[in-house]
Amino acid sequence: STPSNIAGWAGGKENLSVIPYIFQADVCHAYQLLKDGGLKDENIIVFMYDDIANNRENPRPGVIINNPHGHDVYKGVPKDYVLEDVNANNFYNVILGNKSAVVGGSGKVVNSGPNDHIFIYYTDHGGPGVVSMPSGEDVYANDLIDVLKKKHASGTYDRLVFYLEACESGSMFDGLLPEGLDIYVMTASEPNEDSWATYCGEGTPDDPCLVECPPPEFQGVCLGDLYSVAWMEDSDVTDRDADSVQGQHSRVANRTAANITYGGYGSHVTEYGDIVVSFDRLSTYMGEASTNHSHASVNAMSFSTSSKSVDQYSAELFYLFTKHQNAPEGSHEKFEAHARLKEAISQRTQVDNNVKHLGELLFGVEKGNEVLHSVLPAGQPLVDSWDCLKSYVKIFEAHCGRLTSYGKKHIRGIANICNAGITSEQMASTSAQACSS
Repeated sequence: STPSNIAGWAGGKENLSVIPYIFQADVCHAYQLLKDGGLKDENIIVFMYDDIANNRENPRPGVIINNPHGHDVYKGVPKDYVLEDVNANNFYNVILGNKSAVVGGSGKVVNSGPNDHIFIYYTDHGGPGVVSMPSGEDVYANDLIDVLKKKHASGTYDRLVFYLEACESGSMFDGLLPEGLDIYVMTASEPNEDSWATYCGEGTPDDPCLVECPPPEFQGVCLGDLYSVAWMEDSDVTDRDADSVQGQHSRVANRTAANITYGGYGSHVTEYGDIVVSFDRLSTYMGEASTNHSHASVNAMSFSTSSKSVDQYSAELFYLFTKHQNAPEGSHEKFEAHARLKEAISQRTQVDNNVKHLGELLFGVEKGNEVLHSVLPAGQPLVDSWDCLKSYVKIFEAHCGRLTSYGKKHIRGIANICNAGITSEQMASTSAQACSS
């Protein structure tokens, strides 16, 4: 089949192992299924912060799993770009094939030609119009779209499939990705919707897992993301040479949304770009599945009875709460876990209050909340001026502290401030006032 060039990405660099564990487990699993499909390492590029496998909080040192019955998905994963080399500049230039512009890492880039098919899988925290990077600037929607347009203009691929796992992931493409680029995108969620972690819970009455819990030593840790686990476990057991990307979309969308009705969790998998591309065979982008499905879950297709899921924003608190709950009474571990939980909640409360106060100062107590949380109709980009959004995020952070993965949920509010015509001077003075009180 036509050679494929693959770029994968997974986040990291958090205070706790629980958060990047999910994303790095996802991307390691993705590597293994591509490898099982017959792709060569020269055609697979992995971005991963790589601070989990040997992290002191990892219950299985040197090992990463992506489902309760899973084998080690970390072994053999190439270290193309790790630590500080995992940044937006390298990500863009790897996609574009600009080897001379890449700094650090293996130097491997997507050196594709006009007949090649490209598959990109990206998983990390997200917010409206942005997905996280552990080093340097985050990836903003307009910059990603510009890179994809440049890649198309260079004539260096036939078709491209992009899977994105992040909260509000639809906002990276909604109203921004034009048709005609021979690009098909599947996102974990709609533009104003969280995505979810899965394989969480302890199996107690207070913390049920329904069917599958993670192994007992993974208390408070989620092993993967609901959408990502769905597409990868599907790829593990599907005849990729006989089935299409669109067929996978249908099954994954059903599984990812299955529990919205039952448990209030799940998300709506969304498509963007040229849908005709999705009628290509899965094997065109992922290779042909082997008969060895060692990374697949035995309950891969148990949609309505899947393991407990936690929205990505809550995964950190879920981990901290579980650590606190399970620590022996009166122990140093209990004290430390309580302090970490209290600090995490305090930080979230602080940023929520800061943004709320900012909105009230700019638009009045009556209108502030309404303006900050208003959502544009489907098909409209998040913001009129991306330069304004990036600038105002920096202004806010200068006065109020860096937006954490949780804090990025408020980027929609900052976008709405831009759309309302607030000047940079107003933004600066009001941010200073909102965050000093």
